[in-house]
Amino acid sequence: MGKRDREPGAGRARRVLAGVLVIALLAGAGVAWQTGWAERWWDELRADAGDPADPAAVAPPPSVDIPPVVAPAALAPAADGAAVLNRKAVRQALAPLDSPDLGRHVIAAVGPLEGDGLTYEATEGAPVAIPASTTKIVTSAAALFLLGPERTFATTTLLDTSGTTPRLVLVGGGDPLLARAPGEPASGATYEPGRADVRTLARRTARALKQSGSTTVELGYDDSLFSGPAVHPSWRPDYIPDEINPVSALWVDEGRPSPGGGAVADPALEAAATFAKELARRGITVAGAPTRGPASAAATEVGRVTSPTVAQIVQRLIEVSDNAVAEVLLRHAGLADQGDGSFDGGRRAVERALAVNGIDLRGSVLYDGSGLSRDNRLAPGVLVDVLRLAASADHPQLRPLLTALPVAGYTGSLTDRMDTGPAAGRGRVRAKTGTLTGVTSLAGIAVDADGHLMAFALMADKVKKVKGLPARVAMDNAAAGLGACLC
Repeated sequence: MGKRDREPGAGRARRVLAGVLVIALLAGAGVAWQTGWAERWWDELRADAGDPADPAAVAPPPSVDIPPVVAPAALAPAADGAAVLNRKAVRQALAPLDSPDLGRHVIAAVGPLEGDGLTYEATEGAPVAIPASTTKIVTSAAALFLLGPERTFATTTLLDTSGTTPRLVLVGGGDPLLARAPGEPASGATYEPGRADVRTLARRTARALKQSGSTTVELGYDDSLFSGPAVHPSWRPDYIPDEINPVSALWVDEGRPSPGGGAVADPALEAAATFAKELARRGITVAGAPTRGPASAAATEVGRVTSPTVAQIVQRLIEVSDNAVAEVLLRHAGLADQGDGSFDGGRRAVERALAVNGIDLRGSVLYDGSGLSRDNRLAPGVLVDVLRLAASADHPQLRPLLTALPVAGYTGSLTDRMDTGPAAGRGRVRAKTGTLTGVTSLAGIAVDADGHLMAFALMADKVKKVKGLPARVAMDNAAAGLGACLC
């Protein structure tokens, strides 16, 4: 990244940001900050203030319960986010990376959260590794940068009454979390802010149809917003349907027929069939079977539901490592930046978003948004730079990425992890996990016992299959060590 402003005012801003992030890390460990709490609280704050508030500029309320192991009294005052870290201390904290359980290719990068250099970098052998789900950090940052945190996606219905039988078209706007009905979370979800659903859309549409005198319609559906293959060629066949379904601009419950169920062959058709049933429940007859195709130029909108914001979507995909949501956001990034809602368009959008922010790819290449592709390669320094960008006072729109990171030992995909390493590391580390067969990775931010803020990325992609769990524990211990060290 480019050089930062070093004027006194900028230094004060960095220290304020460092202090706020320390508070956020600590509060993140509390009971009140279980998955999704922060976003709900900030939504209420924005509603009260009347203007969007920067989550990093406010402290959690005093009611947040902080476990004794990470009580503020145990920490020194927050240090400058650009403070030089002690390389020897960092290396000692990362000693668990020497475990043979991690295999023969382990690379890492650690540096102050505000700054340009790396305190510690290990790139023995290939300087890039298969990142697995830490890819989602890059995807989320690019989406927030290109789309903005308040962007939403609408699913609509358009009606054309020029024919013998009125034609109604269900149009997919790329809402990754469109549900069947209110209050029915997607598989693995624990918090669904402002989630749109087909039942509500059918109710609104049926009301409008009756008001116009139309109680029988032909039903079409339009999923043409995205282009290119719905499944990336590099994904292993066993990822479908266990990890992700064919990517679509129109689906219900991420293309699964029921929460936790398997994939459907055609997510858009399944969504249209679900919508037709909901219309029928409200006295609207659908003549024939739904057909794929766009609405005519004469059609007018008769119904609409709107997705959560990009910031809220990022919170979900980071907290629970949602592969399907990540791929939809990648397509939206491609549309916004390249006019191309495909895997390739998304890839080019991510590369450009990094480039315009001065982030050197260092030989990295990403083919998807979720990290399921084993062809992806990522340098740990890129992840550190992206996390620094998200913490920058120049880019408050990226802050939701940091606040979405699971808290070690307490929330999201780290709820049951980091329980064997240094106890002080729990609650002081927020990180995104990454796991594929033979691959384990962690990337995030930590505050050490001296109050120093750092960004880190730890990656191993030559783990023997039988060593999967021990390798993950070794990497967890290294990350916990950063939170516990005097760096």
